[in-house]
Amino acid sequence: MEFEPLNMENEVIEFDMGLGEEAVDIEHPIDDDEMGESSGGGELYIPEGDTNLEPYEGMEFESEEAAKAFYNSYARRVGFSTRVSMSRRSRRDGAIIQRSFVCAKEGFRVEKDKPGSDGKVKRPRAVTRVGCKAILVVKIQDSGKWVVSGFVKEHNHELVPPEKVHCLRSHRHVSGSAKSLIDTLQGAGIGPSGIMSVLVKEYGGISNVGFTERDCRNYMRSSRQRTLGGDTQLLLDYLKQMHAENHAFFYAVQGDEDQCMSNIFWADPKARMNYTYFGDTVTFDTTYRSNRYRLPFAPFTGVNHHGQPTLFGCALLINESEASFIWLFNTWLTAMSGRSPVSITTDHDRVIRSAIMQVFPDTRHRFCKWHIFKEGQEKLSHVFSEHPNFEAEFHKCVNLTELVEEFESCWLSLIDRYDLRDHEWLQTIYTARRQWVPVYLRDTFFAEMSITQRSDSMNSYFDGYVNASTTLQLFVKQYEKALESRHEKEVKADYDTMNTTPVLKTPSPMEKQAADLYTRKLFMKFQEELVETLTFIAAKVDDDGAFTTYRVAKFGEDHKAYFVRFNVLEMRAICSCQMFEFSGLLCRHVLTVFRVTNVLTLPSHYVLKRWTRNAKSGVLLEERASDLLNNYRESHTVRYNNLRHEALKYVDEGAKTIDIYNVAMGALQEASQKIALAKKNGGRITMVNGSRREDSATDGSQANYTSGFHGQPLSTDDKDKKIQELSRELDRANRKSEVYRANLLTVLKDIEEQKLQLSVKVQNIKLGMKE
Repeated sequence: MEFEPLNMENEVIEFDMGLGEEAVDIEHPIDDDEMGESSGGGELYIPEGDTNLEPYEGMEFESEEAAKAFYNSYARRVGFSTRVSMSRRSRRDGAIIQRSFVCAKEGFRVEKDKPGSDGKVKRPRAVTRVGCKAILVVKIQDSGKWVVSGFVKEHNHELVPPEKVHCLRSHRHVSGSAKSLIDTLQGAGIGPSGIMSVLVKEYGGISNVGFTERDCRNYMRSSRQRTLGGDTQLLLDYLKQMHAENHAFFYAVQGDEDQCMSNIFWADPKARMNYTYFGDTVTFDTTYRSNRYRLPFAPFTGVNHHGQPTLFGCALLINESEASFIWLFNTWLTAMSGRSPVSITTDHDRVIRSAIMQVFPDTRHRFCKWHIFKEGQEKLSHVFSEHPNFEAEFHKCVNLTELVEEFESCWLSLIDRYDLRDHEWLQTIYTARRQWVPVYLRDTFFAEMSITQRSDSMNSYFDGYVNASTTLQLFVKQYEKALESRHEKEVKADYDTMNTTPVLKTPSPMEKQAADLYTRKLFMKFQEELVETLTFIAAKVDDDGAFTTYRVAKFGEDHKAYFVRFNVLEMRAICSCQMFEFSGLLCRHVLTVFRVTNVLTLPSHYVLKRWTRNAKSGVLLEERASDLLNNYRESHTVRYNNLRHEALKYVDEGAKTIDIYNVAMGALQEASQKIALAKKNGGRITMVNGSRREDSATDGSQANYTSGFHGQPLSTDDKDKKIQELSRELDRANRKSEVYRANLLTVLKDIEEQKLQLSVKVQNIKLGMKE
């Protein structure tokens, strides 16, 4: 018998086995087609007698499957993974007459050109094939038994030690008993990580479990598909009905609608409209993966003007591949008119991250910090048990560090103190620190009032309506109940904002202004920041002309200071805490600087419309009138603050000595006379022959402006009077126009408030009818 090893270029191997009939060779070129299924497959073959038996030429098996199972069992003992390489069929009847089983590292990878591909690999896979020649060839005999006709034992790579062999693909196998336990635990709402922890304890170690957490996830997904079954058709029927009733109801199915196992996305008209108001920051909630939900649904949520969660769409996810997430995000973006959010928050997941980078390249992506903390309770459980103080120190390092350098130093100190530099999970989350540690994210808007406290919108939209036992059939009903409940809470918050007057705690005009602008909840947060300014001190430390820098610290806590850079001309302030950038509300540090520099009202650019009681106003004319009024108020505020700023500097200099004081008082008296004269002349001072004079013309003498007495031509003085009078008329007309615009704005606001009041009344009537 002559035996030739497998060719390295994936060519079909030829065996001269002395077969007594013509045969055709069949190659199995699929990458990683290793023996055994990671989520199922037959039981492992255990040879009788000598468990250390090696294959040898002439060795016989009752069937092809027995030969395959024996070689895989042998590979497990030795420390390598196997796969089917090629087959040979009879030309006479097509029956398989020869099989080749090889080491999984046999051959070399062949790059395949995909039509329309740009040649770039989005996520390159690790190279696993190194040209190993280890192989087992079996052929069928006339007796029906299979005999080993070729065997190469040697490998050209290191073999895997026994404690890690369970990670090899051909040896990963979910047994029947493990499936039963997984089904039971999944039914109780326990997620993959928790299930694996139970299995490890049950089987006495991860190597005895026989599969990985990824295999567990795969099995749970297939189990979920079997559980949902035809129920997805119920959801599709519901979505079709909603779209038929209102074409603004958006839904899409990945692939053919007849394939019930496809991913589904939908967004009702209210969700799409809410996104136009509050779509600056979004949370993609995949909590169903954890131990709370068994149903594979994922809502897109945001935060409304009351700080409540609001829905932007919902998805049913059966397939969780990168391609599926890319489809989902593109579909959602289409439903939201193609406008990407400023920021998006998701679970800590590599596949989701890759999809977001492709669909939302300009959106700031954040991993949910609380999901990472929860994951840490499992990954660091042994550390928490051995070191009771570690968890508190870990949270403090993440939440309370103010500067990047402070966090980096704290992190290194922490992992060194507890000897965790080589901890794989800690290394992973540290590499991704810019996407979840607050100190790296403060420069981006996430609509959260606190960096350290958890947002109410996180994973809470369907709380109380969906749990581990919720079926898809029940979900449709619970989905509508959740929407109705959220709407009622928003209407109640609107009612409270309009019909209750908050108690002011300071005489500040800014507090009164904020009470009139913000919704009730947001005003309470602003008021908290404003009141805190009374305990803070601001000291000027630098002035470069454009910006003045203030050091702001709480009384008695001078070691913990913040720095505010303030441009008085543009009324712009930047604080080192970056609260405004992160939450959209001014911090106590900027408000302290405003207090000490006598800024009495909020500049309009520091009042985000999304936090105001007028956030959902859609009247275009109102927006234009509002812009005009804001510009008027803004310019008045800037003029007022500039004059006050200069006057205060004048007072500081003028009070130094009695001589300077006398000069200053004289200058002020002269300035007062000039202001009175300008005020009388409508803001202008008449110039006659190079000197100023008061224009004494009155409205009653207009007839004398067209000509002199008895029709004589106007003198130079009269012409000056005429010009001044016409200028005053133009100014009066402009002021009346501003008043008209302001009145129009007031009327439009009244209309909006009346509409809102009617909505509240209608809702109350509905609630009364239900009762």
